Amino acid sequence: MKPETVFVSEMTNRELEMFLQRAATVLVPVGSTEQHGPHSALGTDTIIPQELCRRAAPQIPAVVGPPVPYGLSYAHRGFKGELSLSIDTFMNVITDLCVTYAAAGFRKIVFVNGHYDNTYAIAFGCARAAEKVPEGTRAFPLTYWEGFPPERSREFLGGDKGLHANVGEVSTLLAINPALVDMELANAEMPSFPSYKTSAGGHHTAYFLTNPGSLYRITRSGTWGDATQATAEKGRQFLQWGTEAVLSLLDDIDATFARLPVR
Repeated sequence: MKPETVFVSEMTNRELEMFLQRAATVLVPVGSTEQHGPHSALGTDTIIPQELCRRAAPQIPAVVGPPVPYGLSYAHRGFKGELSLSIDTFMNVITDLCVTYAAAGFRKIVFVNGHYDNTYAIAFGCARAAEKVPEGTRAFPLTYWEGFPPERSREFLGGDKGLHANVGEVSTLLAINPALVDMELANAEMPSFPSYKTSAGGHHTAYFLTNPGSLYRITRSGTWGDATQATAEKGRQFLQWGTEAVLSLLDDIDATFARLPVR
């Protein structure tokens, strides 16, 4: 007998039809294919949200769509591992996925994002699809680490932890599949950012999202953080907290749609 699965790509057509008779939510991991220092797999930003979706889906319930492995990686331009889409193409992919999932019968289409620079473009792609899908269909991005409480976020992300190929991402890969990391090449590098008056991320948006090749220019290795401190144990903690973050964000988003009036 064929085993059950949450992955759409592993389901038969009949299995998907049976799922849609009882639920209508799909989680679509969205990431990137880009350098992650000298030590980590290019698919890091796709592998992590896919694993979080796998863990979260049975609790919703939802199925997990095939991941979108190419994103907006132009900040990494200059590294050989930068394999990405143009902004317009990426938004069109998101819009088309909204339309096709809605046509299949899904009414909640959640793009679980693992690459910061994708967020706005996913939202814009969903907005462009809004008039092309049946009434009552909701499609939106969910960037998983935005659901971390501050004390958890500080363990893995931020000024002293870095944001790319750092302890959090590398630890999580070690927990998912240690063959994806070469810890003998793990390194530490922090760009020499100035002191900031604010912490809302506006400087990140202004510098990186408008500036192709920016990360290539400010790092020698492509690492932003300290990968040498990564462990599988830390990665298991990250995955637990990341799964909880996805579920909490979905609860908050559902509550927002339910509470606010429609006219």
